[in-house]
Amino acid sequence: MSAARLACEIRNWELTNLELQKILYIAHMAHVGSLGQPLVEEPFEAWDFGPVVAKLYHHVKGFGSNKIRNVFHSVALPDPDSTEYGYISGAVNATKSMTAGQLVEFTHRPNGAWIKSYLPGKRGQLIPTESILSEFNDWQERLRSN
Repeated sequence: MSAARLACEIRNWELTNLELQKILYIAHMAHVGSLGQPLVEEPFEAWDFGPVVAKLYHHVKGFGSNKIRNVFHSVALPDPDSTEYGYISGAVNATKSMTAGQLVEFTHRPNGAWIKSYLPGKRGQLIPTESILSEFNDWQERLRSN
């Protein structure tokens, strides 16, 4: 939840649940790909609109498609010198010009981790860390070839 609070604070509480989930997934993917460790403790699941941390979704679902307000009062922010802080702020800043639709498109890439785990209409399908790492490596390869 500290990652979610930080992302929301950096964006001045202007993120929806969907946007927050996608940004955290991107930060998580970069962290796994670069450091070999998960950024977010809870697993990502393959839901209809992309990767979702179910615990976070349920924590903020009351906002619907509206902007999330601060429901993380008792959650500490990551240390500004931590890798967690760096990866989250990096993902937030890298995606600031993306619409919700573009974030969904990014996380729904062909051969990405979400599509490999997604079963239509079925929640609870975990996205394996190995698939997330593979997606990161594919993404990096595409960036190098452009």
